[in-house]
Amino acid sequence: MSKIALLFAMLFCISAVTTASYASEQTQQVVSNQLKEQLLGSPVFIQIFKQERKLELYAKVGNEYRMIGDYNICNFSGGLGPKRIEGDFKAPEGFYTIDSRNLQPNSHYYRAINIGFPNAYDQAQGYSGGMLMIHGDCRSIGCYAMTDSSIAEIYRFVSAALKNGQNAIKIHIYPFRMTPKNMQLHHYSNYFTFWRQLEPGYRFFAEHHQPAAVGVVNGQYVISSPMQMNNGAPVASQYALTQAK
Repeated sequence: MSKIALLFAMLFCISAVTTASYASEQTQQVVSNQLKEQLLGSPVFIQIFKQERKLELYAKVGNEYRMIGDYNICNFSGGLGPKRIEGDFKAPEGFYTIDSRNLQPNSHYYRAINIGFPNAYDQAQGYSGGMLMIHGDCRSIGCYAMTDSSIAEIYRFVSAALKNGQNAIKIHIYPFRMTPKNMQLHHYSNYFTFWRQLEPGYRFFAEHHQPAAVGVVNGQYVISSPMQMNNGAPVASQYALTQAK
């Protein structure tokens, strides 16, 4: 019996490690400068982490997205939590999609990319606001401000991807790296119910190196594998969280 108990204990530990393993997947290394230049024009994906003040730029290599840039965010306002009301000075959190119409090459803040707030989720909640950007000049009220050199590189890859055939680029914005440890640390936050909806998107990318498909159903985010689609809409999977608990 003791051997059986030990076996079950080992299996439980392996399962627990597997479940938490995605926590370390976000620490991938930036590709070499040579490969980076070769990827100009490839499909790209952006992740933003408020607490860590990081913007990560990824490009598609084969069937996976590899990190090509890791940039410090100079400034954002309003602290953690989603933007809800115009004038609250909050920078958005959530899942956003942009296209060439969101690019502003002649911004007052050097270069700018309109995040696309409010998205379908924000609209379902009645949130208000607009013209929220990733831009240069290191100054921000409700936007994500970068150095001019950082936004120049980000903008160059985003623009090239769109010109080369990528129809839309996903920008996933998180309050922090949504590891099990960090989720536990923020368990008592007033925003935790909302953050539970974001965590499956973070986890999916960490495990599969592919952005998850995101939809909004009954005013809540639904997250699934890009392969699990129904007429362009995400179908709930093991990653979906259709109802906050």
